[in-house]
Amino acid sequence: MAGRPGPRDTAARSFAPCAVVPIYNHGRTIAATANALAGHGLPVLIVDDGSDAETRAILDALVAGRDDLRLIRLPANGGKGAALSAGFLAAHAAGYSHVLQIDADGQHDTADVPRFLAEAKNAPDAMVCGRPIYDDSVPRARLYGRYLTHACVWAETLSFDIQDSMCGYRMYPLDATRAEIARKPLPTRMDFDTEIAVRLFWRGVPVRNLPTRVIYPDNGLSHFRMWRDNARITAMHTRLLLGMLPRAPRLLLRKFTSGIH
Repeated sequence: MAGRPGPRDTAARSFAPCAVVPIYNHGRTIAATANALAGHGLPVLIVDDGSDAETRAILDALVAGRDDLRLIRLPANGGKGAALSAGFLAAHAAGYSHVLQIDADGQHDTADVPRFLAEAKNAPDAMVCGRPIYDDSVPRARLYGRYLTHACVWAETLSFDIQDSMCGYRMYPLDATRAEIARKPLPTRMDFDTEIAVRLFWRGVPVRNLPTRVIYPDNGLSHFRMWRDNARITAMHTRLLLGMLPRAPRLLLRKFTSGIH
């Protein structure tokens, strides 16, 4: 691992954000993403999830001599969720207060980074979720499938607060996120984004939704596997729906009391 260790003084820790970028063979797009994040003043933790030799070489060259980029290298490919959990724990150990999660494949608009930072600074206890605004590049099957997950999440939280639980562009308060990872490990694959959003909501973390442009680049590399990942997502929703049941009284109480002033 290389790069700056993190904020050192107490004042900096009150709002000390960094970015965590999981990567698995996205060597073609990582430099633009990491440099854009650093250009907004964010320290960047890149988590290499067992990439191939070509991508490893690109990452080594990218972080060489840089204090604003830190490379965390996992020994083997464990999945997006495993990479993010490792990045979150490393960020918390380094003293950061918040993490901006963003994908390495160029889907997300880094021009919106200041908006995410401002929203998190104004509501430091909240999870700030990107709400995608798609152009015509979005695959229709993926788009329609998201609506099914949205309906499941609304049932699992008894709330419409999480407007999109699948977007990998969001801001987390690290204390609550680390505590949830310690309570019960999170999924290691593509079901991570949805499950962590639901579990943080159950934990009482407020939600802010931020519209942001999302594209599907030409010749983009996707690691989503239709049958394997849809099976995992189905199992996750079954697990979360069952988990909602004992929490239902508390969730309903929160829902009805939140509007009482």
